Amino acid sequence: MLHINDLSYRIGGRLLFDGASVHVPKGHKVGLVGRNGTGKTTLFRMILDEVAPDGGSIRLAGRTRIGCIAQEAPSGEASLLETVLAADTELAALTKEAETANDPNRIAEIHTRLADIDAHTATARAAAILAGLGFDEAGQARACSEFSGGWRMRVALAGTLFARPDLLLLDEPTNHLDLEATLWLENYLSTWPGTLIVISHDRDLLNRAVDTIVHLHNQKLTRYAGGYDRFERTRRENLSRQAALHSKQLDEQRRIQTFVDRFRAKATKARQAQSRLKMLARMEPIASVMEERTTTFTFPNPTDLSPPLIAMDRVTIGYDDKPVLSGLDLRIDHDDRIALLGANGNGKSTLMKLLAARLKPMDGKVTKSSKLKIGYFAQHQADELNLSSTPLETLTQRLEMTTESKVRAHLGRFGFGADKAETKIGDLSGGEKARLLFCLMSIEAPHILLLDEPTNHLDVDAREALVQGLNAYEGTVILVSHDTHLIKLISDRLWLIDDGRCEPFDGDLDDYRRLLLDQARQRRRESKTEKSNGHADKIDKKAERQERARAREQTAGFRKKAQAAEHKLEKLSQQKTEIEQQLADPSLYEGHSHDLRALNMKLADVEKAMEAAEQDWMNAEEKLAASQS
Repeated sequence: MLHINDLSYRIGGRLLFDGASVHVPKGHKVGLVGRNGTGKTTLFRMILDEVAPDGGSIRLAGRTRIGCIAQEAPSGEASLLETVLAADTELAALTKEAETANDPNRIAEIHTRLADIDAHTATARAAAILAGLGFDEAGQARACSEFSGGWRMRVALAGTLFARPDLLLLDEPTNHLDLEATLWLENYLSTWPGTLIVISHDRDLLNRAVDTIVHLHNQKLTRYAGGYDRFERTRRENLSRQAALHSKQLDEQRRIQTFVDRFRAKATKARQAQSRLKMLARMEPIASVMEERTTTFTFPNPTDLSPPLIAMDRVTIGYDDKPVLSGLDLRIDHDDRIALLGANGNGKSTLMKLLAARLKPMDGKVTKSSKLKIGYFAQHQADELNLSSTPLETLTQRLEMTTESKVRAHLGRFGFGADKAETKIGDLSGGEKARLLFCLMSIEAPHILLLDEPTNHLDVDAREALVQGLNAYEGTVILVSHDTHLIKLISDRLWLIDDGRCEPFDGDLDDYRRLLLDQARQRRRESKTEKSNGHADKIDKKAERQERARAREQTAGFRKKAQAAEHKLEKLSQQKTEIEQQLADPSLYEGHSHDLRALNMKLADVEKAMEAAEQDWMNAEEKLAASQS
């Protein structure tokens, strides 16, 4: 599928690739990993032929269709569903041509190709992808222009997935997603039928969705079998083995050199000494294992405060007199580690703003310790940094009465050495800006760290360093993140925000994953049973038991109806296939037009009957499920 051979490339005088080679077979799923700035995105650009390499070659199998997320989010008045459908350019072109084509052979070719690419399921597939990425049925009908940039980037991702390219390139696909959409994407990519290369720092995604890791390091591409955990284990073993071999070689070199130094001047040993010198010259050096400079996060520990740190009593919060969350009865104590769950738009960031005192309650009471200090991290804060200033200057302004040595010491806790401390913020990478925000938020040794998507610009190593730093921190952490690995290692309590409420979630992240999958499967059923909930609430327990008993008696009838509808669907599906085969026959378009009209009318009748049979099957299944609940 993809062959990268002896690739070399420089950018601004810096060598990114030097004789790098790797082969990606058809159907393989690859995670491309490496530290930020090593050239992963540049490699994608070379695969897309947007950048020419200085040396070597990149070869793709003939007629390979490449899919990647566009740099600019889609916009305009087209609905989300229409936008995603249009992303499959072949489907869109064939559908449009089918309306105007006159040549019988061409019409037959169009119908055949539409059948091959499952055109009849296109709308359902597009809707399912949009739903997985967080768009309900009403949202899918709205125009792209009505959504923010982050949500429109989800539409771009949906379009790329829907087009089903032969080679799918994804660069940090989870950056614009919440936890719920990230979990869906992990599951979707794990069953992706084509070839996939994904750049990601999401450890769980790299463990669940790929079968190969390609590591970009020291300008080379090295391939490892398995997911990220296996890659890390294998690489650690290789480095340990290399270090041992290097140490053994140094010992041997010292032994030989000692012999040479001792006996070179003696005539009887001169020939042996000369032989040893030649042996040293021929010895292939084993490279020493160079430890990469690691990112650090060292959060200062807070002073002790009497519990609770924060208590809420029937609190309501929102904007412009419109409540977002209500009835909040929550308590936060010292050393709590809480992750907030819930889809984007449900109120996670709203709750964080309340805790950070950036939003006042509309109703209820919030009690805090008078000495409570809170550190708040949010990605949008990076836009508020003075790009012409340096980290040292920025921190010095915040700590006016502090010596420069102490300012530099605090910067050092977050990986800013002498060089980076005096680099303009505008020249820092996204990950370095994120670390500067961590540095600024922890100046006063806060008792609570509020972290809203803290890992978006951090690579895998930096995320691991953040985990270590937070686990060493002795204060309270409240976390919103789509990084499931971070949530698992940091939090010991989960709060679910849904339907205007915030309640403790009884279970772990795997339980939440299963809950989301169950909800996705039952979404249609739940929407139809909502109308009966009001009446059901009024039935007392005895009447409810009687109602369930009657429902169980009807189970056999519902099952029989479902089986009959399913059998009818199979027969209708077979009829539809036969009609489509007839429509694909070129000779049909050379005869009388009434034959073509008759077949099209018959096809329409069959499709209408299929919809009715499918509805009958769904109704029977829903009643069967309800009777068994």
